[in-house]
Amino acid sequence: MFNEIVKEIQLNDGRTIELRTGKLAKQAHGSVEVRMGKSVLLATVVSSYDAREGVDFLPLTVDYREKFAAAGRVPGGFLKREARPTDHEILIMRLVDRILRPMFPSDYHAEVQIMLQLISHDENVCPEGLAGLGASAALAISDIPFDGPISEVRVGRVNGEFIVNPSPAQLEEADMDMVIGASADSVAMVEGEMDEVSEAEMIDAIKFGHNEIKKQCQAQLDLADAVGLKKVREYCHETHDLELEKRVMDFCYDKFYEVAKKSLDKHSRSEQFGAVKEAFKETLSEEELEEKDFMLSGYFKNAEKKSVRDMVLNEGIRLDGRTTKDIRPIACEVDYLPSPHGSSLFTRGETQSLTTVTLGSKLDENRIDGVTFAGSEKFYLHYNFPPFSTGEARPIRGVSRREIGHGNLAQRALANMIGDDCPYTVRVVSDILESNGSSSMATVCAGTMALMDAGIQMKAPVSGIAMGLITDKETGKFAVLSDILGDEDFLGDMDFKVTGTSKGITACQMDIKIQGLSYEILTTALEQSKGGRLHILEKLTDTIAESRTQLKPHVPKIHIMYIPKETIGAVIGPGGKIIQQLQEDTETTITIEEVENKGKVEILGTAQELLDNAIAEIKALTFTPEVGEIYNGTVRSIMPYGAFVNIGKGTDGLLHISEIDWKRIENVEDILNEGDKVEVKLTEIDAKSGKLRLSRKVLLPKPERKPEE
Repeated sequence: MFNEIVKEIQLNDGRTIELRTGKLAKQAHGSVEVRMGKSVLLATVVSSYDAREGVDFLPLTVDYREKFAAAGRVPGGFLKREARPTDHEILIMRLVDRILRPMFPSDYHAEVQIMLQLISHDENVCPEGLAGLGASAALAISDIPFDGPISEVRVGRVNGEFIVNPSPAQLEEADMDMVIGASADSVAMVEGEMDEVSEAEMIDAIKFGHNEIKKQCQAQLDLADAVGLKKVREYCHETHDLELEKRVMDFCYDKFYEVAKKSLDKHSRSEQFGAVKEAFKETLSEEELEEKDFMLSGYFKNAEKKSVRDMVLNEGIRLDGRTTKDIRPIACEVDYLPSPHGSSLFTRGETQSLTTVTLGSKLDENRIDGVTFAGSEKFYLHYNFPPFSTGEARPIRGVSRREIGHGNLAQRALANMIGDDCPYTVRVVSDILESNGSSSMATVCAGTMALMDAGIQMKAPVSGIAMGLITDKETGKFAVLSDILGDEDFLGDMDFKVTGTSKGITACQMDIKIQGLSYEILTTALEQSKGGRLHILEKLTDTIAESRTQLKPHVPKIHIMYIPKETIGAVIGPGGKIIQQLQEDTETTITIEEVENKGKVEILGTAQELLDNAIAEIKALTFTPEVGEIYNGTVRSIMPYGAFVNIGKGTDGLLHISEIDWKRIENVEDILNEGDKVEVKLTEIDAKSGKLRLSRKVLLPKPERKPEE
């Protein structure tokens, strides 16, 4: 019934990955299981045979989902079924999409749907390292046009050693965590976070990952051969008029070149490019316009792209008049908004981020309930990209995948630079108010300043820059562009975002749109990015050199204390009555959790006096007497044989008359009265009765004996 085919991939540490096909989802155009340990990922691909009318792009959809049953769990929430994708799932979709999209023929416009499902989870296997492999393998055994195969691997570095597809436990110890996507010939996608590593170390990690990818690409070719290579389907999704294409190039190229040299702003440049296009359209008849309008759009793009690229390569001048290494003017402000706990405004050219920081308690942690990870984040960043930031009016349909991806990049860039002793939950929000160039890198810069403005002690400030690339294969010329514009991203061959401190790189994201990029060019881009990062970092630190040492008056203060595990109930009270009343009386937020057999109490409040009251009350509620400790007690009652002294809430001890002073005392009242404050030491707790015995005299100087006469 089944003709299952299996191919095995040996990893560098002896572990194996299996590619299987022939048993599951056989009606899909391509279907492959990827197995590693107990982890099983099902990858399927289907493509329409015809393109929709008027479509001049690739309608590619990559969908990645993790089944709760894969980990033996039931979904949380009211509806017990998987719903909208999590941020984690969306980030994996983006990783796969970014490596696959450039590998399809540019004239293929039929809808392609790739579905990846984690149907069995292994807690020692990260699925990010398998998703790209599965998608490419499914394409490799199909008849869909595809310039693959490709693959993706996750690379970690632990104790100086690179590991391919490391386990979550290994990643906890890693100082580098990268996902690398490539074909056998060239690297096309990189994303990851690092602990202030050098450019050379990052290149070494990419080369290591690429070597592993070459093995995985060969395994896909072997699988396709075993299945029996299908003839690639024929298609015709574009009709061209070569004469018209030449007329557009001849008419527009020089005019586009002249517009590009004027160093105009984004909107003026767009208007003048548009005027050139309209001028050419006037040379056509109405019949030609109606018949050829769809072709014209692509021909205009080609002419515009060639003119701008040639200007950069030939003259070293860019659309806004900068040289290849120039950074646009930068303006920085902190404490821009009066009410947020921290705020900053970062403007670089025509890109602007207004970023805020909010400090909270454990209750404000970002809770994550996924298949492969369930827990919480104490530091998280949200990125918003409203349509007005690019002068557009378009529908707002929730948070986009792009916003999630850009926010995640900025979060990874900053997260490791937050001090280990930060007691707060920290939420950073970047609102992009204007965009022409990398707004995610503007978010990193604004985030650094807002965090320092809020008083969060950072290990080091972080800056970020977006790099571009223009190449000419015929001449071998290339130009690396620092701080790219939006148009340069669209017209260029690479979008490379790098963040870091003065010591090294903290995060990166790279997408290469051409095949065969050399490591020489990649190294040049990284070295040039370092100069740009340090220039921007200087602008940030000129504005705010270090984190504030004093919190703003309206920022909540936080106090963390530990109490005996057995006293947690006393603080909470029946039905939470005591802790709720305490929060109301002191205007604080109090959380308690059990940590290492103790109760960890977190108290958040704005008014210091009320915060101190909450601390004192909890100390009283959890008071546990310890032998040898000294207490400031209050005399509760006087007896002929001594005094009962209260040393804590509900805790009295006997101060015997013989322990009041070194000299003999006939009456307790000669020394003490009810209500007096007295310093005493707890000397004994009776093992049977639990009664406390106190001493005052041991805290007094012992009189010297007079020598005998």
